[in-house]
Amino acid sequence: MILELQQISKSFGGLQALSNISFAVPEGQIMGLLGPNGAGKTTLFNVINGVYAPSQGHVIFRGHDLKGLKPYHIARMGMARTHQIVRPLKDLTVRENVMVGACFGREGHNLAEAAQIADDIMQFVGLAERARQLAGSLNVAQKKRLELARALAARPHLLLLDEVLAGLNPAEIATMVETIRRIRDQGVTIIMIEHVMHATMKLCDQLVVLDYGKQLAAGTPAEVAANPQVIEAYLGDPKLAESLMDDAA
Repeated sequence: MILELQQISKSFGGLQALSNISFAVPEGQIMGLLGPNGAGKTTLFNVINGVYAPSQGHVIFRGHDLKGLKPYHIARMGMARTHQIVRPLKDLTVRENVMVGACFGREGHNLAEAAQIADDIMQFVGLAERARQLAGSLNVAQKKRLELARALAARPHLLLLDEVLAGLNPAEIATMVETIRRIRDQGVTIIMIEHVMHATMKLCDQLVVLDYGKQLAAGTPAEVAANPQVIEAYLGDPKLAESLMDDAA
């Protein structure tokens, strides 16, 4: 297993944001993290990559307990992420943004090496023609791709994707889904938070569902879509669940 969460809890004062979350992610798979808004999904990402220290429990990444490590330490170990609200370095070019990932990621490249990596990755995600454009001038879909490119430049073993499909039109979603598959095919393990359910069912090998900070269900997409608790708490509509089970088949 590339990642193991052992009884993870996180509280902020009197607010219990996460409670006893435990699951493991096999290397080379795509795991989906689902749940309604406020379920604790992004908080869990923040615990996994060191933004927040867990109040209880352990995050084990490639056999190492991450307790006490900062996000930049964890990035050097081979974990990278995107953010739900895109965070480009607006006054740098697209190419320079991607170079940042290469310089501060797992391999710690110099500028010349980072530039070559950035060129390769921009080609991979479809941003090569935007290389000299300021990142702040990109549209939403392009900024999503830039977030992804910067994370990939860090050469991660594990990639955390926070709603990379949100705000995209159907054609853009289809293109991004294919890009995510290609990333997995290159050997990168992925955990993705997503609300675009039909795409999630087709992409993911396993799903974990959170509700009010608690782990509601885990299993294959077909198993999760058929779970009565998931239908009640998250999907809401048995007909939608049936459609999603068809996607997962």
